[in-house]
Amino acid sequence: MERISRWETGEYKMVFDISKQWLPWLKWAVPIALVLAVGSTSFYVVNTDEEGVVQRFGKYVRTTGPGLHFKLPLTIESVSTPQVKKIFKEEFGFRTLKAGVQTQYGTRPIEEFLMLCGDLSVAEVEWIVQYKIKDAREYLFNVRNPEKVLRDVAESVMRSVVGDSSVDEVLTSRRVEINNTVAEKMQQLLDTYTVGLHVESVMLQDVNPPEKVQPAFNEVNAAQQDMERLVNQALEEYNMIIPKADGQAKQMIKQAEGYAIDRTNTAIGDASRFLQIWTEYSLSKDVTRRRLYIEALGKMLPNLEKKYIIDDNVKGLLPLMNVGEK
Repeated sequence: MERISRWETGEYKMVFDISKQWLPWLKWAVPIALVLAVGSTSFYVVNTDEEGVVQRFGKYVRTTGPGLHFKLPLTIESVSTPQVKKIFKEEFGFRTLKAGVQTQYGTRPIEEFLMLCGDLSVAEVEWIVQYKIKDAREYLFNVRNPEKVLRDVAESVMRSVVGDSSVDEVLTSRRVEINNTVAEKMQQLLDTYTVGLHVESVMLQDVNPPEKVQPAFNEVNAAQQDMERLVNQALEEYNMIIPKADGQAKQMIKQAEGYAIDRTNTAIGDASRFLQIWTEYSLSKDVTRRRLYIEALGKMLPNLEKKYIIDDNVKGLLPLMNVGEK
């Protein structure tokens, strides 16, 4: 009776009339909505630092580079765009909450930074790993959580390398070697697991002894610095004195060699001159002897200031040699 009364009152009739008016519009709205959905899901954009990994019903189909690309619409094909050119960073032994001029750090995870060295000493090691995605397909499909695998591999390799070094080597001398070794071994393991990541660099940050033994380590470091300072001073003195003495020795050797060459050439010249004179003398002894005598007088007499030639047979000669002198 109630339904009949509502029909009779016109409520159902009004609803029927309204639906009849909107029915033509609904016939057009559904195709338009379908066209818009197909059109909006038929293309995708890959940025310059990304790669597009296309899946069809969840199965890998292809990899595309940067730019505008088309795909099958709706949920037939889906696209993932990992950033393959961006360098990511993972921190170990510390956490950065806010980077800047006044960097803020979070709670240090003790299970990461405490490590046992090869000499059975304990060190607090902090380091960072920089990496990027080298194979988008491996990164997306081979491992459920690539970042966690990277962290596990980094911690395992770092503990192994630090365990082969003494605490002094970790603190000072082997830091660069440890960085390179850890990066190389990490890459080998990641390639074995086909994670699709490439390790760009490993960098040790703060490496400190535990707080209880830190004063003793500070004294050791101070002693090592004093030793290095003294060694550097000794090397400085060595570099100043030894090259100078070496140069003086070489100079004396060169002078002696020059003197020897000069004396040898002079002797050779004198010998050659003597042989030439002897040859002329053997051809004409009297003339050569007179010539040598005259040449000797010619060299000697100019060096004499005054010359007096007196005959021993002259008698009554007045001694006037000093006359005219002032």
